[in-house]
Amino acid sequence: MSQQPNQDPKPILINGEWVSGAAESFDSINPANGKVNYRLPIATQAQVDAAAAAAKAAAAQPAWRNMLPHARAQLLMRMADLIVEHGDEFARLQMQENGKVWAECKAQAASAASTFRYYAAVCETLGSEVTPSRGNYLSMTAYEPYGVVAAITPWNSPLTMEAQKVAPALAAGNAVILKPSEVTPSPALLLGKIGLEAGLPPGILNVLTGDGAVTGKALVQHRDVRMVSFTGGTATGRSIGMIAAERLIPVALELGGKSPHIVFEDANLEAAVENIMGGIFEGSGQSCVAGSRLFVQRSVHDKLLDLLVKRASAIKVDQPEAAGAQMGPIASFMHRDRIEQFVATAKAEGGQIALGGKRPDGAQYENGAYFLPTIITGLNNQATAVREEIFGPVLCVLPFDDEADLIAQANDSVYGLASGIWTANYQRAWRVARALETGLVWINTYKQLSISTPFGGFKDSGLGREKGIGGLRLYQQSKGIYWSMDPNNMG
Repeated sequence: MSQQPNQDPKPILINGEWVSGAAESFDSINPANGKVNYRLPIATQAQVDAAAAAAKAAAAQPAWRNMLPHARAQLLMRMADLIVEHGDEFARLQMQENGKVWAECKAQAASAASTFRYYAAVCETLGSEVTPSRGNYLSMTAYEPYGVVAAITPWNSPLTMEAQKVAPALAAGNAVILKPSEVTPSPALLLGKIGLEAGLPPGILNVLTGDGAVTGKALVQHRDVRMVSFTGGTATGRSIGMIAAERLIPVALELGGKSPHIVFEDANLEAAVENIMGGIFEGSGQSCVAGSRLFVQRSVHDKLLDLLVKRASAIKVDQPEAAGAQMGPIASFMHRDRIEQFVATAKAEGGQIALGGKRPDGAQYENGAYFLPTIITGLNNQATAVREEIFGPVLCVLPFDDEADLIAQANDSVYGLASGIWTANYQRAWRVARALETGLVWINTYKQLSISTPFGGFKDSGLGREKGIGGLRLYQQSKGIYWSMDPNNMG
């Protein structure tokens, strides 16, 4: 990797002020060319303390805590407008930090704005419940914010993930401390700037850069943090869950996946191929819902594989800003090495490389973390590459014989995030959809996502559900209120 002279670290946001980091810092690396983008600070324990104190005080201020829903919604709408105004800047920051192609970055910036608009609408219109009484009283449910929420986001899609956490947490009345991945810190810093410009009170949205071992751990352990929302790897999520259990605070964990993508013999194969492609190669396969296990009914296995190899071999791997680029680099050189190790293990276990399996050739790729779209056959469902989350553009293709065989194989995984089914038989689609142990099921489509629909996984894929109306309630705690109607109790 080439280097450039170190720059002064970019500041972090605490209590509405941009604060310089301490001595420890890290470099943001552009995976497309190996160059240093800039240097950023690792927030210290003292800075975590300061952010938590500021967030706690800001959340308790009557001006924020008692803000009427329509007024809070106006702030969120203003943030949405500003995200649109800064859309190119958001997209470019993400592109130069994780290598997603420009078109996808632009689309995710637009999605982030839509998320803020959605939760503005939910905030303004969502009501609570009057519950059936069992006596001479009125009983109702009220919803209260937790106070300080720690939002810890991943590097693969920071634009959408940060909006997915910050917008509902603010709509619910909390103050937020946002800790982005050290791979993609800058979109979060820009979101903090936009929050201030939109009129968020100081301390309501704080942004701390740093690594998980120092900044992230200090944040999760902090006594003033009353709820944690994390998206990332299962191992880290389990560690966060253990700390949260010890502290008796709630967590939302959106974790890994090894999603089965299923094609029955009566499926529209051409349509299936296009969706398989997007499901595993979009974003260089760095998606928690990537359809990385492709189960194909044996009678159409070879035909589908031929179609898939032909179509995938035409994917344009290029610099992320290049015209027509469909796949950019892997988000980091370290992660590219990890993907390569998985492919080597697959070959050692008997896998056959039908496509890719290596870095692309050419001068434009030499300094970047590029890896070709890869299709592997010849493995069974017990192989390492089939069982573990690779989080890259690697598709394992496996045959199945019948519905029972398919369900047994598809569910034989510690993960349970997403799945896809291709069939012309609606009864079969329903049976299989209900039998699959996954939090999301797509039928005759894949990777369709909506902010209005709950999102989350079964088993080791996480706890809780983001998105939808429940995505706001995730950041609130319910309170039962009983109000006597007995006139003798009125004084």
